[in-house]
Amino acid sequence: MRIALVATCLGDAMFPQAPRATVELLERLGHEVVFPADQTCCGQMHVNTGYLDLALPLVRHHVDVFAGAADVVVAPSGSCVGCVRHQHAMVARRGGDEKLAQAAEDLAARTYELSELLVDVLGVTDVGAYYPHRVTYHPTCHSLRMLRVGDKPLRLLREVRGLTLTELPDAEVCCGFGGTFAVKNADTSTAMLADKMANVLATHAEVCTAGDTSCLMHIGGGLSRLRSGVRTVHLAEILASTSEGAA
Repeated sequence: MRIALVATCLGDAMFPQAPRATVELLERLGHEVVFPADQTCCGQMHVNTGYLDLALPLVRHHVDVFAGAADVVVAPSGSCVGCVRHQHAMVARRGGDEKLAQAAEDLAARTYELSELLVDVLGVTDVGAYYPHRVTYHPTCHSLRMLRVGDKPLRLLREVRGLTLTELPDAEVCCGFGGTFAVKNADTSTAMLADKMANVLATHAEVCTAGDTSCLMHIGGGLSRLRSGVRTVHLAEILASTSEGAA
């Protein structure tokens, strides 16, 4: 299958290991991955902050870049896929562009978060990974509530050889990031993060994983300030790991 990769803003600027791991994993499974070089932000930050007029050209550009790029589109981010699937057509219609809205809906129907693509489209749960660590999984809000990926990430993790999966207490509770929420409501965000970190530490895991680098950035920052020794690693990186390259 020909798959187009959305690297995401955070992946491009701060955490390139997540999109790189996505490519490595999908190519190992025998698929062709293409990277449209003209891609930019999907517009999620603008939409969620209320700047819908500014989001419109970003939606148009995203559709132009990805509409004919591949059979399907994947992003290692539940939040970015949530924006494409649930917000792009709305932004286009609000801007009076019905043709764009219909094109956005067509593209959204072929756009998947990584665990969705693997389980629902490619039909695999055992991706041949090896990761000899104790791991706990945080289900991010957009993947859980917007995309409803359910237990797909957990099903993938359970098939990773060498991995010990530990249940995260109150897993479905938000970590407190929420994009600009963490800036505009810093005290509340910090309190939510403290609860999430306490639950992560209670698992005695070496690694906390998730499908969004944004949440991992938030949780990982808090854990590093505590000098806890617990690392945050994107789901794609774990699934891409093999006996030769496991870290």
